[in-house]
Amino acid sequence: MLCLTLGLALSLTAQSADAKKKKDKGDQATTAMPYPSTYKPYPGRPTALVGATIYDGRGGRIDRGTVLFADGKLVAVGGADLAIPDGYDRIDAAGKFVTPGVIDIHSHLGDYPSPAVDASSDGNEATSPTTPDVWAEHSVWPQDPGFTRALANGGITALQVLPGSANLMGGRSITLKNVPSLTVQGMKFPGAPYSLKMACGENPKRVYGEKNQKPSTRMGNFAVNRQTWLDAKKYMNDPDADRDLGKDTLVGVLKGEILVQNHCYRADEMALVIDMAKEMGYKVTAFHHAVESYKIADLLRENDICSAVWADWYGFKMEAYDGIPENAALIAHAGACVVIHSDDENGIQRLNQEAAKAQADGRRIGIDIPDAQAIGWFTYNPARAMGIAGQTGSLEKGKMADVVLWNGNPLSVYTRPEKVWIDGALLFDALDRKRRPVSDFELGQPGEGDVK
Repeated sequence: MLCLTLGLALSLTAQSADAKKKKDKGDQATTAMPYPSTYKPYPGRPTALVGATIYDGRGGRIDRGTVLFADGKLVAVGGADLAIPDGYDRIDAAGKFVTPGVIDIHSHLGDYPSPAVDASSDGNEATSPTTPDVWAEHSVWPQDPGFTRALANGGITALQVLPGSANLMGGRSITLKNVPSLTVQGMKFPGAPYSLKMACGENPKRVYGEKNQKPSTRMGNFAVNRQTWLDAKKYMNDPDADRDLGKDTLVGVLKGEILVQNHCYRADEMALVIDMAKEMGYKVTAFHHAVESYKIADLLRENDICSAVWADWYGFKMEAYDGIPENAALIAHAGACVVIHSDDENGIQRLNQEAAKAQADGRRIGIDIPDAQAIGWFTYNPARAMGIAGQTGSLEKGKMADVVLWNGNPLSVYTRPEKVWIDGALLFDALDRKRRPVSDFELGQPGEGDVK
């Protein structure tokens, strides 16, 4: 009898251990990065930019200022009296401007690379309305010429590559450093959290309505979303559940480890998504495109949700019909977070100009956005909404030395990047043909690919 009791106790202990092992494995599955970043900064030199107008990305401006960086980090930012240590390369930046590196929160580079052909169109897994199991990084082609064009023409130092918007849940995004690499892991921004790309409105209901399946309406969109979240919560609380890649992602969102980037145009739908997020226990980090954010800017401010917007895109489909060029200014005027994004391989090359357009549209209706604040729309604010503001997005001591030297005011259509540093390494120099990187896919081609 004693042996039987002891055997039963040992059996129960073993079962308990197995259950704990399963639960721990499930927990680890949502947080671990099975494909870790292999990113290593390119080597740079201690550098002093002297005499420039400095915009720090967080609303600060210094005239005739100095920026020091070494060993991949920002060392100091200050005025003309800032001492320059021995051993620094001194660059005369008088009459020029310095900003943090430009960051695009909404890109599809690599997943929809140039040239745009079906063979490399890999951004939408349009086979189910919810595909949280797919990861954008598994489609990124590092040789996409769009990366080097974004660096040279737009000063882009980091970007978030998202799945497309065919699905309600499109999958995980990936945040990249805009550096040459043979592999996507060599570009992966170290320590950046993943995001879940979600979409509401016309796209999912059109794509799946045409397939004669649910969802085919906006109410169908929400029904599918809510049931998917309920299933994920059940999975999260079930230690015996079999491993599910899609639910792993959703559990990461519910735990606050994975951010939510939500494609959404209409104000009423954004408000409904906020309600759904509160019901299910997750938080929306940013609404993307968000052409009607100006209608609910106070609600977005109260819920600490950024709006990643274009300057003036509107009217190309019904849910974009109420888009207005004053959108960004009105959001900012209400005290909510504004991000200027591209969603386009050409637009990513001029986020600074798009911000200037949005700033001018606000000025026309009496909202005067200071230049230093508008700079933050494409530097610090996207970093904040991507979960990397502690590392980049502003010129602050100890952050990554992601820096752009502009040949004029970055809010001018006539201005272009003169030099771009990523982690303190000079990766683009308009004045040095040897530092004008091009994709190896373009080598020998006329125009941008001509390296003669």
